[in-house]
Amino acid sequence: MSTIRIKTPIPGPNSRALSARRAQAVPRGLSHATPIYVAKAEDAWLEDVDGNRYIDFAGGIGCLNVGHRQPPVIAAIQEQLDKYLHTCVQVTPYEGYICLAERLNEVTPGKFPKKTLFVNSGAEAVENAVKIARAYTKRPAIIAFEDAFHGRTMMTLALTSKTHPYKAGFAPFPSDVYRVPFAYCYRCSYNLKYPECDLYCARHLEDTFKRVVANEEVAAVIAEPVLGEGGFVAPPPDYFKVLVDLCHKHGILFIADEVQSGFGRTGALFASQRYGIEPDILVTAKSLGGGLPLAAVTGHAEIMDAPSAGGLGGTFAGNPLSCAAALAVLDLFENTNLLVRANELGDRFQRRAREWQRRWPIIGDVRGLGGMQAIELVKSQETKIPAGDETKEIAQYCYEHGLITITAGSYSNVIRILVPLVATNEQMDEGLDVLEAALALVCDKKSAVAQLV
Repeated sequence: MSTIRIKTPIPGPNSRALSARRAQAVPRGLSHATPIYVAKAEDAWLEDVDGNRYIDFAGGIGCLNVGHRQPPVIAAIQEQLDKYLHTCVQVTPYEGYICLAERLNEVTPGKFPKKTLFVNSGAEAVENAVKIARAYTKRPAIIAFEDAFHGRTMMTLALTSKTHPYKAGFAPFPSDVYRVPFAYCYRCSYNLKYPECDLYCARHLEDTFKRVVANEEVAAVIAEPVLGEGGFVAPPPDYFKVLVDLCHKHGILFIADEVQSGFGRTGALFASQRYGIEPDILVTAKSLGGGLPLAAVTGHAEIMDAPSAGGLGGTFAGNPLSCAAALAVLDLFENTNLLVRANELGDRFQRRAREWQRRWPIIGDVRGLGGMQAIELVKSQETKIPAGDETKEIAQYCYEHGLITITAGSYSNVIRILVPLVATNEQMDEGLDVLEAALALVCDKKSAVAQLV
């Protein structure tokens, strides 16, 4: 049975009415990937206010790895609702916060003693990771990467790479942030090829210490194990081991930003595990809360204890409902096959996408780990010129035909897959059928235009 059900033109009349109200009440800076207003959602689908039903390949931008409204998560939230909503952990603490910290200390990479801090969002977690790194090392500088995304607060904008729409008009940003190329093999900054390059981009960090910022001034290097907003770029398997070894050689902390890649998205609980590394500090958020706002900073106990008492915190940070939901999320990963499912869904996407790449030159690259998959769209496979307009057209076709997708990449030319890991094979195939039809339409149109010219 089909999951997709389209009853009206998209957007429907009720969504259009809400869009008109939104224009009067909400600032334009808050943009929307679709003009669809949701009424309800379950598992891997959602329904809009006009009764149209869609397959969800966006997952709340990676917040719903375990699916919409999973019963164990809802049950945990309801149980907590019967106790209390908020007391502020900095005034009257509660056991749920401690239980969740203990679980994350146990399941994150590394067998060393750890401690965990909870905050509200990924950006807030990154801010605190930087604070902790500076407090521990007594050094000011942070090194980030091209194509990185770490948030929209002022510190995280300094770390974020993409200018429009994220950074333009908001300067000046905090200082002592330095940027180096990432292992983006499809668009190598050094025009080299892996593995012949011997991971030049990672080893180039030594040159950065000589020409850009002294290593003894650097508190931390922060990186996403798989780029999120930057285009779902997965580095070679040995990249991070070289990078982390170079950091530790100079007493520099390595911060892994797993806000988008964490909690099963890549086929392991954390992408760091796929790369065989143990970050000094691990930042998580999004799917940790199963749909509720929650983020965490987990690291070596001695590093996490560097700030003085009162130096960390937040009024709503680690709120009881989100902690209860997160404990249920971790139970789901422990007791079900979600990690296996992530790899199965990723393989299913790869098989289809590789065939599309052979058929249509608009697909320049197919890449990803586990259920974190993407295609990069280009004008031609030879020139690699980004096909941003075509990417937008494909995304629009998808939501008009029952598939919610979102784009990514510094050139806005990547279609990324963040389907909830509870999606069935039938739902996955149905969604890929829509994406294939969108690609076919755009490619046929390009071909027709080329023939006229």
